[in-house]
Amino acid sequence: MSGNRRKAFLVSATLACGALLMTACQDTDATTSAGTGAGAAHGSPSATATGNAASPSGSPAPGAAKGTKGGAASSGAGSGAGTGDGGRKPVGQVCGANDISWSTKSETQGGGYILITAKAKPGVTCVLPGALPTVAFGSDGTEAGPAEQSAGQQITLSGNTAAYAGVNPKTTAANGGKELDSIIVAVGDNDPNPVSLPVGTITVDKPVVTNWHTSPKDAVPLH
Repeated sequence: MSGNRRKAFLVSATLACGALLMTACQDTDATTSAGTGAGAAHGSPSATATGNAASPSGSPAPGAAKGTKGGAASSGAGSGAGTGDGGRKPVGQVCGANDISWSTKSETQGGGYILITAKAKPGVTCVLPGALPTVAFGSDGTEAGPAEQSAGQQITLSGNTAAYAGVNPKTTAANGGKELDSIIVAVGDNDPNPVSLPVGTITVDKPVVTNWHTSPKDAVPLH
């Protein structure tokens, strides 16, 4: 995808989540009390949040799911194949954001960062590609750049298997940046169902994100 098309996608996804914040951003469960300031200051308390979208992967969806504070919870269907009795059976495919149960947590290592955790929804088996996660901020769709020089490896999500990525929202030393309280996450630039995840108040300036990892200690975005 060209730079202009990627920019247009991210702006569109971010505006969709912003405009439909209270009504059309679908099935989410989130809890958060993330750290504040530039990339979550040292010693700030950890917090968790989750966000889900309910449309099947690969099908059109009206906007992105919005993480909700205060522990509100509901679950989406995911994209497992129907069994005829209301259940879902695992199917192998590339993950879409709506196939995943998401959570975020503020960490203090490396100057502070946001740890994103991804697990497949019940009944879903899917593959996270080795490509960089797509993470965007704000109404202008500012996108996080790579925090690692090499490409990652694909990870198959199923059951309790989890994948982790770390986001440093502010890599600059100077004061300034955008004050935001959520991030937009997608599995690649063409994911039709990006989700909005609450992260507490953060300052965003030249953000970076790691590849997906199977261990959270490998997802620290040292920049």
